[in-house]
Amino acid sequence: MRTRSGYVVEISGWIVAVAVTGLALMPAVVLASATDAGEVESRLSYDGLERVETSKVSKAYIDPEADFSVFKRVKILKPHVAFKSNWQRDQNRQRTRRVTAKDMERIKADVAALFEKVFTETLEADGGFEVVNEIGDDVLLLRPAIIDLDISVPDTQSSGRSRMLSTSAGAATLYIELFDSVSGHIIGRAADRRAIRGAGNSIGWSNRAMNAAEARRVFKSWAELLRSFLEQHYTK
Repeated sequence: MRTRSGYVVEISGWIVAVAVTGLALMPAVVLASATDAGEVESRLSYDGLERVETSKVSKAYIDPEADFSVFKRVKILKPHVAFKSNWQRDQNRQRTRRVTAKDMERIKADVAALFEKVFTETLEADGGFEVVNEIGDDVLLLRPAIIDLDISVPDTQSSGRSRMLSTSAGAATLYIELFDSVSGHIIGRAADRRAIRGAGNSIGWSNRAMNAAEARRVFKSWAELLRSFLEQHYTK
């Protein structure tokens, strides 16, 4: 298409104005289109999920076309658990009882089991969402991961008790994806990092029991957010 000052061409759906000055071609992308493109990109994930601006977690995305009202039951896949980078090395620099690979595998198994237990209890409480081990038209599939796990005072199960004064049992990031269990289509994704702290952030003895209690509290808060999200916005 010819204009008074040059040409207008269409590239991948975007209208681009090309100005002609003498023999030189100087592209000038329409500012409004560029701004709109940036806004769209910031709202959408790489696979087309739309960002939830009012989310109570760090980041959350959903498929705006998904009908969450059909889901009455939930299936939870085994959580993937991964420690913070160099966590073992850093722990062994500051403690006499070394953290072994076996210790780490046991801790990951314990964290995954506690996560499943807390999410199941919270989602099912008071006639909520039944947690099942099957797929179905009314089953929402959760694929959770606990990543960047940082435990301040890990239990190595060595002789003696592991105790240390600390304001925090550690920190962890929840990364969770939601799928239609039948089609396998992803319809939601969220990520949130929390410090695992005691009441009032007070200094106290950190040990295995304290770690578990504080982890349970964080996992419960995540499960309550998910349940509230489903109940308030998408169930009928």
